Amino acid sequence: MPEKLDQEVLQRLRHEWHVWLCTLRPDGSPHVTPVWFVFHEMAWWVGSSARNKKVRNLARDPRVSLALEGGVAPVVAEGSATIHRDDFPADIVEMFKGKYDGWDITALVTAEGARVLIQVPVARWLLAGRAQ
Repeated sequence: MPEKLDQEVLQRLRHEWHVWLCTLRPDGSPHVTPVWFVFHEMAWWVGSSARNKKVRNLARDPRVSLALEGGVAPVVAEGSATIHRDDFPADIVEMFKGKYDGWDITALVTAEGARVLIQVPVARWLLAGRAQ
């Protein structure tokens, strides 16, 4: 893992709206989806709903990969997810509001179940802004 991320990578982590999140289905095949995120203290945070496929996948197997869009300066990480069901850190809630025009990550989406927050500390950077 790089000791320090380049400023360009940190800018992308602050401002890009989507990261591709890859979870594992029960048969081991990948399930990849673009999601909104914030990045704070070397961890990715993703909002979802309890009945969402990615959340069900993570409850069974917490291993994930995440990749920012674009291949010029690739940013790809791996980690193990924790699902927060009712203990949403206030600073993370505020970061989502600031990044996504007031979006409240805690707001209930009844059709998809209770809101959850997925935390993925970076275990390893596969690519951190430089192609190999």
